[in-house]
Amino acid sequence: MRPLRGGDRTGSHKGPGQDPDTTTITPLRGRSKLPALALTALGVVFGDIGTSPLYSMQTVFSIDHNNVKPVPVDVYGVISMVLWSITLVVTFKYVVLVMRADNDGEGGILALTHLLVDRVQQHRRTSVVLALGMLGAALFYGDSVITPAISVMSAIEGLTVVNPGFEDLVLPLSVVILSVLFVIQRWGTAAVGRAFGPVMTVWFVVVGLLGVPHIVQHPGILRAVSPTYAVAFVVEHPFTAFIAMGAVVLTITGAEALYADMGHFGPLPIKISWFAIVFPALALNYLGQGAMILHDPATINNPFFQMAPSWSRLPLVVLATLATVIASQAVISGAFSVSRQAVRLGLLPRLLVKHTSKEEGGQIFVPLVNWVLYLGVLALIAIFGSSANLASAYGLAVTGTLLLTSLLFLALAHMAWQQPTWKLVVYAATVLLVEVFFFAANLAKVVSGGWLPLLIAALVILVMTTWRRGFDLVSRRRRELEGPLDEFIEAVHNSELPRIPGIAVFPHPNSTTAPLALRTLVMFTHAMFEHVVLVEIVNENVPHIRHRERVHVHDLGDPSDGIVHISVHVGFNDSQDVPRGLALAVGRSPELDFEPQQVRYFLSVLTLRPTGDAKMASWRKRLYVLMANNAASRTEVFHLPPDRTVVMGAEMEL
Repeated sequence: MRPLRGGDRTGSHKGPGQDPDTTTITPLRGRSKLPALALTALGVVFGDIGTSPLYSMQTVFSIDHNNVKPVPVDVYGVISMVLWSITLVVTFKYVVLVMRADNDGEGGILALTHLLVDRVQQHRRTSVVLALGMLGAALFYGDSVITPAISVMSAIEGLTVVNPGFEDLVLPLSVVILSVLFVIQRWGTAAVGRAFGPVMTVWFVVVGLLGVPHIVQHPGILRAVSPTYAVAFVVEHPFTAFIAMGAVVLTITGAEALYADMGHFGPLPIKISWFAIVFPALALNYLGQGAMILHDPATINNPFFQMAPSWSRLPLVVLATLATVIASQAVISGAFSVSRQAVRLGLLPRLLVKHTSKEEGGQIFVPLVNWVLYLGVLALIAIFGSSANLASAYGLAVTGTLLLTSLLFLALAHMAWQQPTWKLVVYAATVLLVEVFFFAANLAKVVSGGWLPLLIAALVILVMTTWRRGFDLVSRRRRELEGPLDEFIEAVHNSELPRIPGIAVFPHPNSTTAPLALRTLVMFTHAMFEHVVLVEIVNENVPHIRHRERVHVHDLGDPSDGIVHISVHVGFNDSQDVPRGLALAVGRSPELDFEPQQVRYFLSVLTLRPTGDAKMASWRKRLYVLMANNAASRTEVFHLPPDRTVVMGAEMEL
């Protein structure tokens, strides 16, 4: 193969079956002022953790048949556990430490995974890192199904505090609200997003104020700020404390969102919102709930709504419902982003991704993921029936993701940042140890509901590993069918084929083989188009790439043959828009002197049959073929004009 001219070839990590290439990467970041970003971050980043007071304390005192009692030792111990869990896991781990591990400004467990993969040279270690990242992403999908159900149901259950007769309305109202939420996803969140910040600002102010009167009436609860009460609780009642930890973890659900949404706002606005508003509001509310329970143990049935005066409970239910819808919206949007990242990293088949905003590339809608989540949420509501029952399934997904993030972060700090051992030991002895206990406590709930996130994670991992294995096998076989590109070009030169006026563009996954559509076209017409452009989409391990740095042009060694190769580099948050990439390349070479509206696109499409002798279980072959044959149309994924696109197919046995 002739060397490709026009770009230095080093190595960047990409999805399976792609050749390495590189480009200069610069993150795209909005220029909004810091206060505006901090306000918006309140709505998007903290929706999940901000609604945890609705159900977390109620779950603590109802878990395992009310094993945790509303007595001083247990209450002080639980509140102390809550405050120090938030301090260690959310503040110290995520806000102070983990948010430093950004992948060109982007966060989240998949971004962390591939940041670490780039630093790991040994294949065995790379496989382990990828496996941890896949497991973390799989658990996130479980969280994405559970969060909307438990959040909205816990808010609507506030109606039973207003009037116990409203209990029969909880399920139907929850279904209606969630159905509307999933239906409106197709129109995007741009308009709703502008209201997120103000609504959540009101929510956090109310959450904090609810706790103040109870703290004033019973200031002794402030002693729970000392970690000694959490330690004493563990020492005096180890089994009860262990059970309580399985529910205390609900107070830190959504901590991963601080890291995952870092690319949208940057770390500073998130930190400002956390320290100025969110953390104080949560601390005041949990202290207030503890004070109220000590004064009136009967309030453990729904302590959050019991904190409010009777006249304000109905408006509080409305506000809580709005807050939980925002929390649900955030996790649904997160599932869309994770799915797109997984596709770009070769973990999932092509998915149809629709951009819902012309200004914000991160606002997307993935129809398949949306409706799968919706069906999963409805199934959970039908199976569990209440937020208290569903809470038993919630903790395992959260603690699993927390633990995996810590392991990947420690590996990055050790192998890439060369941090001293004593710092790693301090982290392991504080944060990691706490997360291990959280995870162990939630393992005890596997039978009562914890099996659910494990089942979802197992199914997702099965899909991901099957896709990667099948993709590798098909890519190897496809390269054999296509043959080397340089040999094909040499044969074209020697045959002196007649040239047809026009421009033919062939989207193709690599730069080393000849597209099947091109071979088929030459075989049947015995001619070549005057201009032939091979377009390779190169998925870079970064969120965004600037337009001026996105395209590289390669002349394939003979600038007069009319055949040129261009590589369009995209980050995992960029659109795979082939016509736009082609337009950016026009004029960069004598062979690219044409109007983009005049070109015709030719796609090579393979129809797979699970009948070959590939070393793969037959049921996994059928699963891969099912996914491959039903993947999103490349015409839509690549934004090709249907009236100027020709699809040329072939069959292959797997």
